[in-house]
Amino acid sequence: MSSTYRGGRGWDDDDRGGGFFGGPWWRKALVGLAILALVGVLAVAGFLVAALQGLPSLEELQDYEPPVTSRVYAGDGALVAEFAREQRVFVPIEQIPDHVKNAFVAVEDARFFEHSGLDYAGIARAMLSNVSNVLRGRRLEGASTITQQVAGNMLTGRAADCRPYNSETGEGARVPLFCAVFTKFREALMAQRIERALDKERILELYLNEIYLGNRAYGVASAALNYFNKSLNDLSIAEAGYLSILPKGPANYQLPRHHDRAVDRRNYAISRMLDRGYITEAQAAEARAAPLETVDRLSGDEFIAASHFVEEVRRQVQSQYGQDAVYDGGLAIRTTIDTRLQLAAARALRRGLEDYDRRYAYRGPLTRGEADGDVAAQLRAAAAPPAMSHWRRAMVTAASGANITVTDDQGETGRIVAEDVTWARASNLPRGAIIYAERGQNGRYAVRQVPEIQGALVAMDPHTGRVLAMVGGYSPTEATGLNRVTQAQRQPGSAYKPIVYAAALDSGATPATLVDDGPMAIAAGDGTNWSPENYSREFYGPTTLRRGLELSRNAMTARVAYELGPDRVLEYGRRLGVYGDNTQAVFALALGSGETTLLRMTTAYAMFVNGGRWIQPVVVDRIQDRSGRTVFRRDQRECAECTSEWRRQSAPALADTRQQVLDPVTAYQIVTMSEGVVQRGTATTIAQLGYPLGGKTGTTNDYRDAWFIGFSPDLVVGVWAGFDRPRDMGQGETGGRISAPIFREFMREALRDTQPTPFRIPSGVRLVRIDAISGQLPSGETQTTILEAFRPGTEPTREISSSPFVFGGTDPIDPRVLSGLGGALTPSEGGDVRPSTQTPAQSEDEDLGGLY
Repeated sequence: MSSTYRGGRGWDDDDRGGGFFGGPWWRKALVGLAILALVGVLAVAGFLVAALQGLPSLEELQDYEPPVTSRVYAGDGALVAEFAREQRVFVPIEQIPDHVKNAFVAVEDARFFEHSGLDYAGIARAMLSNVSNVLRGRRLEGASTITQQVAGNMLTGRAADCRPYNSETGEGARVPLFCAVFTKFREALMAQRIERALDKERILELYLNEIYLGNRAYGVASAALNYFNKSLNDLSIAEAGYLSILPKGPANYQLPRHHDRAVDRRNYAISRMLDRGYITEAQAAEARAAPLETVDRLSGDEFIAASHFVEEVRRQVQSQYGQDAVYDGGLAIRTTIDTRLQLAAARALRRGLEDYDRRYAYRGPLTRGEADGDVAAQLRAAAAPPAMSHWRRAMVTAASGANITVTDDQGETGRIVAEDVTWARASNLPRGAIIYAERGQNGRYAVRQVPEIQGALVAMDPHTGRVLAMVGGYSPTEATGLNRVTQAQRQPGSAYKPIVYAAALDSGATPATLVDDGPMAIAAGDGTNWSPENYSREFYGPTTLRRGLELSRNAMTARVAYELGPDRVLEYGRRLGVYGDNTQAVFALALGSGETTLLRMTTAYAMFVNGGRWIQPVVVDRIQDRSGRTVFRRDQRECAECTSEWRRQSAPALADTRQQVLDPVTAYQIVTMSEGVVQRGTATTIAQLGYPLGGKTGTTNDYRDAWFIGFSPDLVVGVWAGFDRPRDMGQGETGGRISAPIFREFMREALRDTQPTPFRIPSGVRLVRIDAISGQLPSGETQTTILEAFRPGTEPTREISSSPFVFGGTDPIDPRVLSGLGGALTPSEGGDVRPSTQTPAQSEDEDLGGLY
């Protein structure tokens, strides 16, 4: 090729067809198109490669298992709670009724069984419809098949965030339209892959178990429970039709807010089922006529009451198996809780704390409003009453002296009862005051307030350690989440004394041993002396161990501890699980100075009841995985006959593998001495139940803690009350006054419809009738007697006295001079000891159990 210079026109090529981009215009166009095609192919290839990144393999699809709800069951089989990020109950396709499957297919993807993952006819129809929708400003139609929706659910967490970009958070997509197209393309690819890997039944199974249907429900089985509290087999055609309309937007058909819209759409679903031939005309007519109502599941008092127990279960299971297993693993957790006892425990504790609170001044209304304004709106804005209270928010709308009228949040009006006006004081109830109130059957209102004091209650089987009820505070749903049964470390006060006396009994003493209830001083090791006193600031001289426990005498308990030594006192606390290795051996432990939990103390008392066998508190009996395989079983004892067919044979005998940590005779002696606490000691308020019961009160310095731990032959219950930030609860607010009545009300329900059962007496116990004051055999001067439990060889005889000296003293004491010192007992007609003539207040006054 040559060039020629053309003057002002510059150089021209002699060959006008030369060069890559030379030649005719069409050649240039072809080259450009080729380049564009190449770029397009490369772009599509890159787009496709990017879209394929992170998609599950065929093997992953075949083995795919969606997250499933873990469910918590009570010991009686009732469902009490669920743990889930996505609340789902997985049901195999074979167990899903046809009318449920058909409802979703008819509404969501009528050609599901005909297409191969993508419904091209549906896509074309949606595109044409959307042209009109855009022009009219309507919502665009989709064309996603069931398979594509399954794909979308599987890609959740892998897909990009297609929300508009937020520069502050750095989240979202800079080009939302491209992101949305990219996501849909991935879904389409995923749908094709799913269709190759799985059959239609499996795809439908995944869809029906995965789709979000609102009301915390993922999948049809969970939705059936949450909306209707029914299993899938019990769903009607009308109910299945309602569930089938929810995938497009559950909030659009929320009941009762959008009832009419929901009914119209449900009827549309029924028509679709009829058009497809899934139901008959008669079935369709019946379904359209059916009312549409939902239920609020797992919201009753029996479920709310179990909140602290359920949280303890979650904590234990999660610590062992991990968070994912708890929230996604579909575990079936079989627990020990008894729903009847749990509800009784929550109600008894709440009532007892409210009774304490009513003994002190009303602290004033929640807030002030405007009685001439929108009363209903102001009440809705006020803090909701505590769970399980059944209180109402109410506003004082008229106040004239003692005549105070309120309007509540349900629109009802009435007067406050005169007694509550006096308690709350009319000055605290001005017009416009917003309060909590409880409406009575007569239309009158009682003023209510949330107590500042807190409490806890735990009940367990003393033979197995199975926790039957656990209430960790006044409000089961309180924001702090503190479980005062397991987490609050408090001083047990006199509730620890039975453990001290158990050590004394093992060291040679008997319940009839006399101990000097007199002043003493023990060097504390820091240059000071520890001089414990009784609550009354008086001393009562030589007193039997039994009487000392019944009346919670501090000075004589300290003398027993001095004779035993602090190491022995601590050793028994550790032996029964009350204290751990960090607790120091000091004399004050004998009066309950060492901090522990209510659960530990209650478990220790259980070992008295069960004859001295070691147990630990148990909240979970068994755990099964999502396939029903048992992964945990509490009772590991072998029992080959337990799974054999029943042919009227007797129950198999299982070996008792519990460790013996306390002598059975000692344990029984503590039980009988604790019975005396109820019959004539610091807890006589419980005796009115008329059942064999024992227990011990406990109160710490300045009335900071009030305890009662009591038991029947087959149930042990611990109660604690106090402020979270320890402070004085008030003069005379002892364990006998606050906690014992809570125990009494709980046991009233727990023992309902049962017959009184005596405590079991172990072999080796000798029951001897003795003088209740001197601890020796009755004589002509004896006024009262008691049947006492002795270890063989320690009981008094005519030749040998069981109490020849005062424990800690030196000279023998004439028992007759003790009649005025050991506490007067009221003789019965038959000469047996009966509850004393002390008033309840006097009995309670003996029980500060303080750390003096």
